[in-house]
Amino acid sequence: MQRNIACPCGRVFSVQVEDSIDLDRDGEYTGQISSGSFMRFICPGCGKKHKPEFPLTLVWPSKGLRLEVLPELDRGAFYRRKKAPPETETVIGYAELADRIEVICDGLEPAVVETLKYYLLLKAEESYPDREISIWYQGKGPQCIEFHLHGIKAGEVAVVRTPLDLYEDTLNDYKKHPKSGVFTRLRIRSYLSVQNMRRIGARQ
Repeated sequence: MQRNIACPCGRVFSVQVEDSIDLDRDGEYTGQISSGSFMRFICPGCGKKHKPEFPLTLVWPSKGLRLEVLPELDRGAFYRRKKAPPETETVIGYAELADRIEVICDGLEPAVVETLKYYLLLKAEESYPDREISIWYQGKGPQCIEFHLHGIKAGEVAVVRTPLDLYEDTLNDYKKHPKSGVFTRLRIRSYLSVQNMRRIGARQ
């Protein structure tokens, strides 16, 4: 699909973008998404780098995954709408897309990872209540899961590692009671994200 990108230099240029991706068929996109190079374009007039977000559908049949990927600018529209595509999960923004792909690649349960994010974010915000902090999954090691927190200090990333035992305990709780407590509050229709807890908090 052809899309136009308007550069601050005044140049408007067309790019070819995908509106549907099958990661089993086009596996090269997996690395692009994880590395942040997915949908990166350079203005032919001034050389400025652009990383626009366009809606797309991503499927990964071997992983049982079907994602509706919405641009961050469509976040408000998502919360206002009443229906979602059937049998489809939603992520908002390409950063969340990369995060989810990494979680799936590492064989982890997204609901549990988002739960761990929530509790880590609560602790960080208690210590730094005046900061706008975000948290992202970074990877799984032999004994721990690593998360990165942005926003505590300008230009720095805080690294937090949680024991795999904590993940396994939370996973067991999720399997026993998938619709209780934080697991339910983390989801709004097809959208599973720690961002939903922030929305709930902001409305209280």
